[in-house]
Amino acid sequence: MANHHLLTWKERIMITLDILNALHRIHKVDAIHRDLHSGNILHSPRNYNWYISDFGFCGPADKPSDSIYGNLPYIAPEVIARIKEYTKASDIYSVAILMWEISAGKPPFKDHNYDKDLAMCIVNGMRPKILPGTPLEYKKLIEQCWDADPSKRPDINTLYDEVKKISKLYYQNKNETQMNNYHNKINLQIKINNKTSKSIDFLFKSSKVYCFNNFPNPRNATK
Repeated sequence: MANHHLLTWKERIMITLDILNALHRIHKVDAIHRDLHSGNILHSPRNYNWYISDFGFCGPADKPSDSIYGNLPYIAPEVIARIKEYTKASDIYSVAILMWEISAGKPPFKDHNYDKDLAMCIVNGMRPKILPGTPLEYKKLIEQCWDADPSKRPDINTLYDEVKKISKLYYQNKNETQMNNYHNKINLQIKINNKTSKSIDFLFKSSKVYCFNNFPNPRNATK
């Protein structure tokens, strides 16, 4: 994380593609991860690829039946509100938060306690603020993936294809001046974030059991 500002957007897009490719293999066999967050993303120095680990099929053995298990900022609002169980669409929501984290270089909602108040804010449409300079196509995909309505989120095939299109812009060197402007602008913002934020605590990478009741139906925040 300390060297995040050294990443080019080409590298950030490739990290995103690796994660999407791993999730595609999970969804292809009709499985759901259920606990997707940055603490479960592993990097192999041998081949420079990124992988998904720690499937959240069960959670702790003593987890109450009326509770949910996960890393709160990455849990889809419909799961927090107990409207739906974990689905492929809730995995896509988690991917949106990961995509934001890849772009921003810090954990989501780092200045909030991971508690009922934050959960209520997420259900009511609060999302991490997308940094100025984030490529427009990437920003649009994040917003689609964290929509409060699961049916409006793209499936993993569509999402992978769209991010692949973005990656081709970098490898074909199209709009090179625009890409460099994106890179310089967002890296400046990330350097500011790194200077003003505290060191990352294990808290932000851990999953736990939450018990929430009587939450409203999820909605998107009004702009």
